[in-house]
Amino acid sequence: MKSKRLIVFDLDGVIADVSRSYRDTVRKTARLFFRPAPRWAELPSPLFPLSDLARLKQGGNLNNDWDLSCRVIELLMNRLDSPPHYPESRTEDLWERFRDAMRRCDLEPLIRHLRASSQPLSDLLLQAGPRENPFVRLLYRGDVGSGNLIKQIFQEVYLGPELFTRTYGSPPRMYSGPGYIEREELLAPPELLGELAGRHVLAIATGRPADEARYLLSRFSLEPFFRKVVTLDDCLREQQRILEREGRKVSLSKPDPFMLDAIAGELIAEVSGCFYVGDLPDDVDAARRSRYGFRSVGLLQAAPDREALRADLERAGADYVIEDFAALAKLPLSS
Repeated sequence: MKSKRLIVFDLDGVIADVSRSYRDTVRKTARLFFRPAPRWAELPSPLFPLSDLARLKQGGNLNNDWDLSCRVIELLMNRLDSPPHYPESRTEDLWERFRDAMRRCDLEPLIRHLRASSQPLSDLLLQAGPRENPFVRLLYRGDVGSGNLIKQIFQEVYLGPELFTRTYGSPPRMYSGPGYIEREELLAPPELLGELAGRHVLAIATGRPADEARYLLSRFSLEPFFRKVVTLDDCLREQQRILEREGRKVSLSKPDPFMLDAIAGELIAEVSGCFYVGDLPDDVDAARRSRYGFRSVGLLQAAPDREALRADLERAGADYVIEDFAALAKLPLSS
């Protein structure tokens, strides 16, 4: 009888604490978005608590933090009495048109809201719902360098100027400080990962781009522990293949089980059970929807509000909810 299990880990919030990298990048991106507007300096810094951001992300369907940044900016923009629109302009430069529009913004209602509320994002979501903002959506199309200003600001902050320029072949436009990627710290003790890798088969399923996933694993010398790493790049390639062959547009990011199924499909012959360790209800949903019968493990270790996350994970149907990595070693993985 096979004694090995397949244990798949998410990266963010599981292998690494990203509260000071990805999550803080979301806050910094949102604040920088308003920089061309008058009275920008009066906005609180940071704009909102990480616990408030966590509530928004735990609501689901925001697997990557680019989408999360767009949603945050939409919520904030919808608080303005007169949201901006692109004015008539003699320039075709998207950045200049963006700045022209933002210079016409009155931030007073947003400043008041952010100062008055302890959970401004949650309050805005409750008041107005997830309303799309046409101006923001116009700036969230395409990719870095081809019209997606929100994603570009995010990547500038997260990567820092040197890594951003090396990745995209052009200098940053809005941020030139140290990259927040260097703030990441391990949640997973390497000795425990080594012990698990000696007894089981380990893999990674992450919404990160491949280069950023490799950067983290290489920085902390974790590559030898994981037999397979599936990333956002794999999802995008398969989405493009489906579009070309079948004419269908699909999203294969979590909560879709594509990444888990891709890993298990390759490694299932070696194991007798599958587990997925994540930190969001979408991770639980992906495990539940997988054709390979994954059992879901919700990790609370990096959550700013552990009890709120515990309730969300249990509501989503997690098989196990654990406080930290030490508890992972005590799970009945043989059951």
